[in-house]
Order: sequence, then C-alpha cells, then structure tokens
Amino acid sequence: MSRNEVLYGLNPSEKFIPAVVIVDGDGVEGPFYIRNPFQQEPDFGVATINYDLDDLLSKAASPERTV
Repeated sequence: MSRNEVLYGLNPSEKFIPAVVIVDGDGVEGPFYIRNPFQQEPDFGVATINYDLDDLLSKAASPERTV
C-alpha cells in the first residue's frame, strides 16, 4: 500500500475498508474485508508499506459483518 492510502485509511477509517481476494489459478477465495487495518501513520518519506497477508487476514470479516 502507498503512504497516501495508509493516511487516508487512518483518517476516515469507517470509509476505508480494503478487500483481499486470493486467486490461485481458477480458484478464488474471498473477498475478505479488513476494517481498521492500520495502527499508525508511516514515517515521512516512506513510499510503500508491505503487510503480512496472514496478519491482514486475521483481522478480516465476512461481507455480512462489514455492514
């Protein structure tokens, strides 16, 4: 994710719900919706941030629980 995406996600967090879809050949898992995925603002000068997929998925909710 870009620094700007993280900043946007921290401010109006109720409007920012990233979705993860795992695609493996013809198989698809998801979507998994992640509310409040970020804990802190990235340092100035950071261009991108990589998150551990298992970490993100541990915070995921089904589509029914995101409403």
